[in-house]
Amino acid sequence: MSIDLAARYTGSGYAWIGPMNAALVSAATSESSLTRCGIRPTAQRVRIAALLLSAPQHLSAEQILANLRASGARISKATVYNTLNLFAEHGLIRQLSVDGSRAWFDSNVDPHYHFHDLTSGALIDVPVPEVEFSRLPPPPPGTEVAGIELVIRLRKKL
Repeated sequence: MSIDLAARYTGSGYAWIGPMNAALVSAATSESSLTRCGIRPTAQRVRIAALLLSAPQHLSAEQILANLRASGARISKATVYNTLNLFAEHGLIRQLSVDGSRAWFDSNVDPHYHFHDLTSGALIDVPVPEVEFSRLPPPPPGTEVAGIELVIRLRKKL
């Protein structure tokens, strides 16, 4: 069941990769990824990891839950949320807050920014080299910049 589309920067623009399908990532690959991140691979965790890590994509917990249930999995909403939070804590995925209405989970943990299409809700990865900051304000005394989250909101031209 396809539930999201991903786009990648090609150097001359953004290209749609196509539908994301959990079948692209085997259970063995998912189990290995979990173990490498220090997460005990239970059957439900492996299934959620296979779905998320099948391709670069941005999914909400609700989308993940719907996809798993549609494929016959008997899994609770709490298990999905707890598993996603565990994955994010261990660096397997990245949790995003884009518009304050829900959390998104990003399978791409490499440094990058995002376009957010306000009409479709889609998130599109933007490589770090494509963004330039000329100056940042100095952080308050005793602190340092740990990272920058940038979301560029898009709408159709009027």
